[in-house]
Amino acid sequence: MTLPLMPKATAVWLIEKTALTFTQIAEFCGMHPLEVQAIADGEVAQGIVGYDPIANGQVSAADIARCEADAAGRLKLAASALPVPKRAKGSRYTPVAKRNDRPDGIAFLLRNFPQLTEAQVGKLLGTTKETIQKVRERSHWNSANIKPRDPVILGLCSQTDLNAAVLSANERLEREGHAVPVPPPPEEDEAA
Repeated sequence: MTLPLMPKATAVWLIEKTALTFTQIAEFCGMHPLEVQAIADGEVAQGIVGYDPIANGQVSAADIARCEADAAGRLKLAASALPVPKRAKGSRYTPVAKRNDRPDGIAFLLRNFPQLTEAQVGKLLGTTKETIQKVRERSHWNSANIKPRDPVILGLCSQTDLNAAVLSANERLEREGHAVPVPPPPEEDEAA
């Protein structure tokens, strides 16, 4: 369930300004009814200024009035108050622990998806064209230890982003009149 912004401050406002039950406020704010009761008693959240969910479009006054009249009624977060997840544009941050895996992901993409441009690989994995070129030419400082591994499994990109980039590259090749390359079959384990 999605919670309102600043749930404790919203609970403070609802306690002070409405006749809702502690259970209704607790369910709306994602809290325990005893915590809401402690806020009402002044034991918790002292000094927190109430946050008006009506003024901020999180709930309507009519919905509050409906729930005040019916103790079994439940408040619902307004659809417009739900945050829309946006993907930040620009370079992608790769955690320090995964940075050593990046050349493996680059090698995998270069081998299995040659239709991807350096810009697409760089955007997918959050790397530079210089690093991609070094992996391609095997002049990377750690080229002896680079093993092509799927960047999705490594957590460097999502399967959705990879599929979109490959589809875009294939469409570009078709527009230019080139044949779309087929990736090589996956390698079999020697032990199997």
